[in-house]
Amino acid sequence: MSASGGTKAIVAALGANLAIAVAKFVAFIFSGSSSMLAESVHSLADSGNQGLLLLGGKKAKREATPQHPFGYGRERYIYAFLVSIVLFSVGGMFAIYEGYEKIKHPHEIDHWYWPVGVLIFAIIAESFSFRTAIKESNLLRGNKSWTEFVRHAKAPELPVVLLEDLGALVGLILALGGVGLALLTGDGIWDGIGTLCIGVLLILIAIILAAETKSLLLGESAGVEDAEKIAKAVVDGDTVTGVIHMRTLHLGPEELLVAAKIALQHDDTATEVASAINAAEARIREAVPIARVIYLEPDIYSETEAAKGADPEAAPGGPTPTAEH
Repeated sequence: MSASGGTKAIVAALGANLAIAVAKFVAFIFSGSSSMLAESVHSLADSGNQGLLLLGGKKAKREATPQHPFGYGRERYIYAFLVSIVLFSVGGMFAIYEGYEKIKHPHEIDHWYWPVGVLIFAIIAESFSFRTAIKESNLLRGNKSWTEFVRHAKAPELPVVLLEDLGALVGLILALGGVGLALLTGDGIWDGIGTLCIGVLLILIAIILAAETKSLLLGESAGVEDAEKIAKAVVDGDTVTGVIHMRTLHLGPEELLVAAKIALQHDDTATEVASAINAAEARIREAVPIARVIYLEPDIYSETEAAKGADPEAAPGGPTPTAEH
């Protein structure tokens, strides 16, 4: 993903959330609306989340060390996972607690124009932030659906901002509905119900984010398209005749490790083998620039061994010369 695109979306969301958090808290002070308090904490938590994403992006740029020879690219995944925890605890659980208290001890909303005005302002501001996230995501999404983009994106920032902004907009609508019903009916319990719904929404979004970032932390392979490009780039039809088996792993959103056993001609000299491997590595990097670390093991394809099945540890030759990912 474009690092600048992700940063642009994060900064836009951070600016919007800080302004909205202040406005919501002022509205809470004047109105006593629990929806406003829950929403102000939500926006404050979102601001902290954007700060975590920016910090993760900065730390991920550190140079590799002997202790961490593959670099720190996964820092971005760690901080994205922390975002889901903050959203769950500070945002969701707090809103549920406030909603429960307001339902148990309802009271009328004072100075109704404060929460209504702030919520309308917040919806407008969040819409601009959401629009920026959508615009930046569309540059990378291609033909994927939004669900596929969020589930399969290797860079966590844009999916996180998208879900946060979506949750914020829906939460604002819920808060506006709760405040509106409380004003129309004169029963403050609706304000508490709106707050409770906001909490449930935030927890659901946090669970989705946690599940997706957990998968990235465990280590995901290259996407199908990139894996096919790599497998095609390895084979030159002359010295390298096929891919016996291949494994890929994202070391970070923009760093890919490629390990493959490749089939060579049985009568190639050591010099020819070395030249073939160097050429294959160059073709891989040209086809998929994020392939930073490449390990190619030469072997001689054996139909007998291939017939035993797709066992990646089979030798010599292993399974049929097709890419696995």
